[in-house]
Amino acid sequence: MVHLRRVLGLWDLVLLGIVAVFNLNLVPPIAAGGFPSIAFWIVGLLFFFLPQGVAVAEFATRYPEEGGIYLWTKKLLGDFHGFFCGWCYWVTNVFYIPTLLVYLVGILVYEKNTLSGSSSENIPLQIALSLGFLWFFTWLSIRGLGVNKWLNNMGGVAAIVTTIALILMCVLVFRQQGLAQLPGVSGFLPTLSGWRTVSALGVICLGLIGLELGSVMGDEIEEPRRNVPRAALLGGIACGVLYLSATFVLLLALPVKEISSVSGVLQAFHGMGTRLGLGGLHSVVALVLGVSICGTISAWLSGAARIPFVAGIDRYLLPAFSRLHPRYGTPHVSLVAQAIAASLAILLSFVGNNVKVREAYTTLLALTVFTNLVPFVYLYAGLMKVAGAPGGFYRSQLWLRLTGFIGLLATLLALATTFVPSAEIKSIGWFELKLLIGLGVFIGVAAAWFRWVAPRRQALNAPTPAD
Repeated sequence: MVHLRRVLGLWDLVLLGIVAVFNLNLVPPIAAGGFPSIAFWIVGLLFFFLPQGVAVAEFATRYPEEGGIYLWTKKLLGDFHGFFCGWCYWVTNVFYIPTLLVYLVGILVYEKNTLSGSSSENIPLQIALSLGFLWFFTWLSIRGLGVNKWLNNMGGVAAIVTTIALILMCVLVFRQQGLAQLPGVSGFLPTLSGWRTVSALGVICLGLIGLELGSVMGDEIEEPRRNVPRAALLGGIACGVLYLSATFVLLLALPVKEISSVSGVLQAFHGMGTRLGLGGLHSVVALVLGVSICGTISAWLSGAARIPFVAGIDRYLLPAFSRLHPRYGTPHVSLVAQAIAASLAILLSFVGNNVKVREAYTTLLALTVFTNLVPFVYLYAGLMKVAGAPGGFYRSQLWLRLTGFIGLLATLLALATTFVPSAEIKSIGWFELKLLIGLGVFIGVAAAWFRWVAPRRQALNAPTPAD
């Protein structure tokens, strides 16, 4: 019989947390709000990220098995809430993984246009590349975490290296040419760009999600009760420092109005490199940044697929979802199903009149924010409920209730901002329509499926009468 293999150690989990949480592709959309976005980051770190770390340490100590946030919600709040939480967490990645793929393709498009001096966008080619990368990474995930973790680790290291390089470039421009040569300095305290700026709050919370990803693979972690809380602490501190540093430097390097949501980081390297006589350096950075994004895609593909796998074991989904690959010991059916759903999301994101890659990216991002925040409503509500019960990581009932309440409030506020389009959206009607259709289909399917499968599952689990 094939079993899951424990292959993730402490530092694998730390780098997994970094590559899952710290996504440089989320820095430009937030930095577009100007220097006040630094304050948004601090609010997000204190009121959303800190409670998340507390919850992960608490629940991973109590329930270290495979399933993570799905398992925790099911044990504390019941079967329906557990299923719905797990469904939303998985659907998030149906949208989030395409977001990363579109961003990866956006890097390639930016480099191609920079080298050729063109500004054209070949939409069919972008779709084809996004789908090609998706199925390639799905194949790697089927090969198993023993192979996949090295790409995750490389992605985490690449994200750190890219941020350090961004900081060093900014320092060099300052030392050689003075502070005035950093374009963003002139707008050090700009006003927020209208009512649409509040959409940054949801994106910030999305950018701070991921500490719980390792615990989803609980049965594949060495000493999960010991390593998951330690990894959450180390990875959480690193991610907070990296996000604040990257946002601050990007704001110094570029005028706020010129920051692109897709290519903002490469814009900063290109602009500062030109001033230093290192105009070709951005191509090297694009390669390293691409490795970072590949690691993030790999991490979320592998982790998210464990949710339908465990739901299949629990008989909420078809039994096929619980199958492990006979050679690699991975939930290959769940991975393939996830890739099919993500392929449809990629195609949906490009629907509309003259949709460019940045608008497709922004639409996917909004869908991702909403579906990923719903499970955290359950996470923080569960943290408040479990306060005071023995067997956890923390002993203070007041601390757990306080952090749970703060995290819940921040999550609800962030959910409300999801329907506020960013300034880059030209057709608000198309944006809202695609958002409503995407959420309605996936959430409606979940509710209908549970209503259909619940009585059948109870019948299967009912004890048979004695002969």
